[in-house]
Amino acid sequence: MELLNTSFYDNILSTWLIALLVAIVTVVVLRILKALGVRHIARLAARTETTWDDALVEMLRHTKWLFLLIVALFAGSLLLALPVRMRGIANAVAAVALIVQAGIWLNAVILFWLEGYRQLKLKEDPASVTTMSAVSFVGRLVLWLVILLLVLDNLGVNVTALVAGLGVGGIAVALAVQNILGDLFASLSIILDKPFTVGDFLIIDDCMGSVEHIGLKTTRIRSLSGEQLVFSNADLLGSRIRNYGRMFERRVVFNLGVTYQTPREKLIKIPTIIRETVEAQASTRFDRSHFKAYGDFSLNFETVYYVLVPDYNTYMDIQQAINLRTHERFEEEAIEFAYPTQTLHLVREGA
Repeated sequence: MELLNTSFYDNILSTWLIALLVAIVTVVVLRILKALGVRHIARLAARTETTWDDALVEMLRHTKWLFLLIVALFAGSLLLALPVRMRGIANAVAAVALIVQAGIWLNAVILFWLEGYRQLKLKEDPASVTTMSAVSFVGRLVLWLVILLLVLDNLGVNVTALVAGLGVGGIAVALAVQNILGDLFASLSIILDKPFTVGDFLIIDDCMGSVEHIGLKTTRIRSLSGEQLVFSNADLLGSRIRNYGRMFERRVVFNLGVTYQTPREKLIKIPTIIRETVEAQASTRFDRSHFKAYGDFSLNFETVYYVLVPDYNTYMDIQQAINLRTHERFEEEAIEFAYPTQTLHLVREGA
């Protein structure tokens, strides 16, 4: 009994034991409440169509064991008569733990909503998924910056002076990494303005391919020959981009030439023949066909039509069918295609 009345740091041993017992009981109770809460709310969430209860489950699952331990120790310390300095440290540690845990909860909710949005919109609108990913990244970055400032403030750091110093340092860092920041802001422009999205087929100068990934610094494109092309976002936005992913129909212009010996009545028939040939193909819209010009060795006709689907293979199949049918009709009408020829006229001068 005398041992229990022995004083340690202004508290008798029995008080220390009671405080330890309270801390142990508290951490056990909190762990049990966490497990029961997750199980019960998850069961209820499975029966509802709302998502707020699923978000609550996700928050509880991200409750850290260390946070529960710190809360339990703080609860036990309330039974002790601690010096002012020690009490201040205990309060600061508990406050920091609560702030960090709150940041973990909010981060988990952001990731939960983003994943739900991604699954919902992935097939319908990939561009919006990319936009939400960028917004989520910025939001989480701001969240943890606020958490960091709150933690430093509770630890006694002069946050106002720190923010001012960071502002000056930020200017110096921005000047040093302006190329990286240029690519970062260019990626935000791509994500928000959406000149192209993942899956679009692009032609940039003499490079072409399908967009595979839009990152914070680079955009990666898979070329037709198989290799991956990597563009910095700033350079990409400064280029002239032809986006075939936004094509709804394809305008086709093709030319053919016939010989100068073709009779006039057959020249008049050629636009009609070509029109009938084009209109016989599915997914096409005929625009025009005209005797365009007198060439060096041929009479040239120009035809314009539209393929109503953007697929390149479909366009080539249609153009091949048009070429074969045109060749067949020209044979039936005895119309000859022209090819480069030259006629030499020799004149013998008199003696």
